[in-house]
Amino acid sequence: MMNSIKLGVNIDHIAVLREARKIADPNPLDALGILKRVGADQITIHLREDRRHINDKDAKDIINLSPLPVNLECALSPEIIDIVTSLKPHRATLVPEKREEVTTEGGLNIFNEQEKLKEVIERLHKREIEVSLFIDPTLPNIKQAKNLGVEWIEFHTGKYANIYAMLFGNLEKTPHSIKELELPRKELYSMLEEEIITLSELSQEASKIGLKVALGHGLNYQNIKDIVQRVEFVEEFNIGQSIIAHSIWVGLERAILEMKELIKR
Repeated sequence: MMNSIKLGVNIDHIAVLREARKIADPNPLDALGILKRVGADQITIHLREDRRHINDKDAKDIINLSPLPVNLECALSPEIIDIVTSLKPHRATLVPEKREEVTTEGGLNIFNEQEKLKEVIERLHKREIEVSLFIDPTLPNIKQAKNLGVEWIEFHTGKYANIYAMLFGNLEKTPHSIKELELPRKELYSMLEEEIITLSELSQEASKIGLKVALGHGLNYQNIKDIVQRVEFVEEFNIGQSIIAHSIWVGLERAILEMKELIKR
């Protein structure tokens, strides 16, 4: 029998709206009560090195005042890790960062920075902070994550989301079309199926060796359905941009409730 799936709501994009005008509103802190009331399981935020949305005060206020567990996404920067260990969120998800990127473009390379990762993970564990690694879905990544002693992995689902958007949406007709995915539909269907099988098989492999599995990046109200139906060994989704975007039209409460309905098993 498939397990129920938890929903972590990423509220970074509330801060994106605030920073677009460099004012004090909207305040991500105001979302906490709504998230609790409608049954979100976790609040996810990303404290980037460039502070393009969530800032230090946001992170401190949210972690100190949140009635729900907080998952703080962060890079391996010593300055950021110092902040994380001082704030002590429920979980830290270690992610890659590039200042020029619009959003996180891929998973963390956990082979290139093994010693640094071991040191950071040890520091976080000493503060009783759960650790998750944001990784691309590959078998070597899973095995290495287990060797590093983390509790969680989160598969980067950007490839799946991009293929889905090019196949079923109008992305290819916009300035944001993904050139390498401007392919015949038959080929895109095959690629999408391959991605779903990969996520399904690797989630099961990770679960077998004792890792908890989350999925995140680019998941929305359209592409989540196949994942829910076919990827069994997933414990959590972390979804942000699509929920906040939808909330413009229907309100945050309804946006979250609609997503919770879609991920029911």
